[in-house]
Amino acid sequence: MDLEKKPEPDKQPEPQRQAAPAEPAPAETVFADPQGSLRASDADRDRIADILRDALAEGRIDAEEHSDRIDAVYRAKTVGELEPIVRDLPGARTRQEPAPDYGYGPEDADGPPANLVAIFSSTTRKGRWRVSRRTNAFALFGNIEIDLTEAIFAQRLTTINATSIFGNVEVRVPENISLRGNGSGIFGNFEVVTLEGVDPHAPVVVINGYSVFGNVEARPKRGKWITDLQDRMRKHLGH
Repeated sequence: MDLEKKPEPDKQPEPQRQAAPAEPAPAETVFADPQGSLRASDADRDRIADILRDALAEGRIDAEEHSDRIDAVYRAKTVGELEPIVRDLPGARTRQEPAPDYGYGPEDADGPPANLVAIFSSTTRKGRWRVSRRTNAFALFGNIEIDLTEAIFAQRLTTINATSIFGNVEVRVPENISLRGNGSGIFGNFEVVTLEGVDPHAPVVVINGYSVFGNVEARPKRGKWITDLQDRMRKHLGH
């Protein structure tokens, strides 16, 4: 007897398995140092705040603008964010610009020192002048001002020996040099604000001396920088 064949049930097509998405390749770490990406320090912010304070006192900005800019200063994370805040104000410089190698001339170790004397009088050296390797400053009931912010340094090391007796000796230097001091005050004041220049070839000024019932002071002058020393030296030496 013929057996009736039962129709086989239709086979359902197997669902296609979707391929698992490929895992993205790990991103390559790229180290970059775009200009202005350096993280700002508290000292950087305080310096900008000082510029804004002076601008307010001089009437360059009003109280409301000063408040807005101060808020921006202490929100800033990088040096690049600080720069635009004071870009339109004098004395604004938030990062060190690359400077050319300094073109020092040969040092004259046996050359005579420069002597500045003020006895019941006043003596000033400032502007564009060639700094001697050694300078002796003596003030007796007098005042001596030595301004190196526009001076020409013919050598890397400059030594100033300052003596003040009932007098005053003040030294002002650019912000981007090294400044060191060694001295004492006897019933007086001997104060040197130590600086270390970022450029290892920057000039070094050393203040030695003492004061008796007087004052010896050396500090940087804000906003003054040596940026074209090499060109100055070439012009001065006639090259």
